[in-house]
Amino acid sequence: EINFSVIGQYVDYLVEEQGVKNVFVNGTTGEGLSLSVSERRQVAEEWVTKGRNKLDQVVIHVGALSLKESQELAQHAAEIGADGIAVIAPFFLKPWNKDVLINFLKEVAAAAPALPFYYYHIPAVTGIKIRAEEVLDGIQEKIPTFQGLKFSDTDLLDFGQCVDQNRQLQFAFLFGVDEQLLSALVMGATGAVGSTYNYLGKKTNQMLEAFEQKDFSSALNHQFCIQRFINFVVKLGFGVSQTKAIMTLVSGIPMGPPRLPLQKASREFTDNAEAKLKSLDFLSFNDLKEGNLEACS
Repeated sequence: EINFSVIGQYVDYLVEEQGVKNVFVNGTTGEGLSLSVSERRQVAEEWVTKGRNKLDQVVIHVGALSLKESQELAQHAAEIGADGIAVIAPFFLKPWNKDVLINFLKEVAAAAPALPFYYYHIPAVTGIKIRAEEVLDGIQEKIPTFQGLKFSDTDLLDFGQCVDQNRQLQFAFLFGVDEQLLSALVMGATGAVGSTYNYLGKKTNQMLEAFEQKDFSSALNHQFCIQRFINFVVKLGFGVSQTKAIMTLVSGIPMGPPRLPLQKASREFTDNAEAKLKSLDFLSFNDLKEGNLEACS
């Protein structure tokens, strides 16, 4: 079940401890597609309410297999004062080409005609292999509220072409593969949406600041440091359940177990992740021997 009572604490933690002032609600990490429509509405309401005057943007993911449910969620996001909506491609009865996908997205966007609309490109999960570059070609003519792209894929050629071919339109190019963010920034990413920013937001902000100041050596060091942790946990088996365990560990906010079919992260995973976070100086450490330290500057 959803523990709504911790969302206010969650907002304060992101803003005060991680320097993160924008949230993407009911996406992959939030298990949005494992929730009922009623639950998704309640979660969205709580984030908008608790984030008021604290968060800069609350974007609600409203993608669903059912067009009607997606439209209902889009309309609800507009009613509660969200700052934008995002939609993944439907992944059971799939759109087979760009035009069919655009037609689906257009109908969802039309349910919230005053809200910025983002396409959430995550082909590894949806199985939709239509390139984002192709989807963006002429999209604003069909969807006037189209504002940008959440690109969660490792195909930097596709991402680069999205930026190159649409620079004059001032779209938001939000990159979604945390361990490759620096590469995406070089290619024109204007922001990022990712799970690790829940607990590595401060470190990522240091990288963003170094990049802005053209201190590419420092930016690279920060990215490598983040990669060391992600590489470590990927080898252990890293997913939504494990992200919850790490976030609970770092923030002290009980994120709870995931919903079936996901399984709770093992104690062994959490212990190993904690040791790695401490060795990289992402957590304060008292009990690690000096020989284990590989702190990132």
